Parts: sequence; structure tokens; C-alpha cells
Amino acid sequence: MVKKAIKKPKSVKKGKQIKQKSRTTQKKSKTKIINFVSGNKNKLRELNDIFSENFKDIVVKQLDIDLPELQGLPEEIVRGKLKLALEKSKNLKGPVLVEDTSLCFNAYGGLPGPYIKYFLKSIKQEGLYKMACAFKDHSAYAQSIFGLQKNEKAEPHLFIGKTDGEIVSPRGQKNFGLSGWDPCFKPNCSKKTYAEMEENEKNKISHRGKSSKALIDFLKKNDDIFQ
Repeated sequence: MVKKAIKKPKSVKKGKQIKQKSRTTQKKSKTKIINFVSGNKNKLRELNDIFSENFKDIVVKQLDIDLPELQGLPEEIVRGKLKLALEKSKNLKGPVLVEDTSLCFNAYGGLPGPYIKYFLKSIKQEGLYKMACAFKDHSAYAQSIFGLQKNEKAEPHLFIGKTDGEIVSPRGQKNFGLSGWDPCFKPNCSKKTYAEMEENEKNKISHRGKSSKALIDFLKKNDDIFQ
């Protein structure tokens, strides 16, 4: 009597297909890294909070390297930071990200601007408010510019966010607390200073929230920057 060949159940083939699909999915969902040049852990945390709401596979890692303080217009400073960061950091996985933050008093023609860190260090928050009080015009704007670059040969991409407001007597200690200028800046769209806001509330209207959104929109359409 001739025995018929036993065919393997179709379910086995399907099982193999499922395994292959799961492996493919794992490859696709591999973590992508952005190297953020900053020694400020608050900035890193704030940026990761914003990114986590939009991406499951992108992690922002701190790249803590010493860069010389550059002078010039904010856009020039960002491009200069990117160039120096890429020269100092070789064989990185993922693109490099830098940021330049400015606090600009309209009565002072945009100063302190990108040099706000040094003003704050020298005259503290109360000093910033006293500067504003020298004029009737206390209006100001906060600006964030992110710079993203794949490698030294690639073109840099800049993302600008700006929030109009005014300089007020310092109040509130949340977010960057007593070490930053958040207590001095009240955006026009709110009665609170940055420092009086919860982080989620601040991220929706802040200069960094806006520049981050522009950056996120770019990343959603340009996945090849990680390749």
C-alpha cells in the first residue's frame, strides 16, 4: 500500500510569516538617536517630554562637550555650534542637534539676545527686571533656534520659534527655577510667567515648544536624516 506524503499544515507557514513580520517590525522600530549638545539637564528633559508625545522610536541623548562661546546673530551662532560639535564628535549614531536661546528686550534693540546667560549670571533676575524698568516699553520676545545636521558634509537645518511677551518682576520657581529667566518673562497669551506654568502648559506656547514643533514636523517627513 502506497503511503501518501503528508503535507505540512498551512498554519506552520503562517507561523513563519508571522515571525518574519515581527522581525521586520522590530527592525523598523529600532531606536533612533538625536545627539543634543547641551550641559543643561532641564533643557534635555523639556525636549524629551515634547518628543515623547510625538515619537516612540526617537531618543534625545545628551552630548556634553565643551564649545567656545560664539558671537554674532543667533542663526550664525547655531551654524557655528553645529560645525564645531561635528568636528569634535566623530562616529556618532544619529544627527547632531544644537540650540541657541535668546531673550530680547525691544527697548534695547534686541539685547541681551543670545547673551542672556551672561546677563543673568551677572545681574540675576532682579537685574533683568531693573533693566526693563529703565524704559516705559517692557515688551520682549523669547526665541529658540534649533540646528540639526546629519554630518559634516550635510546641510544644516534651522528651526525657529518665537514667543512675544514682557519682562516682569520675577515670580514663580517652577521649571528652570531660580537659575533661569523664566520667572521674569510673561508671554502675552497668559497672565502667568513661564515659571508659574506647569511644563505641559508652557510647552504649548513657549519659544522652545514652537521650534520643537517645527523640528518634529521636519523629522516626520525626513526619516533619512537617521540613515
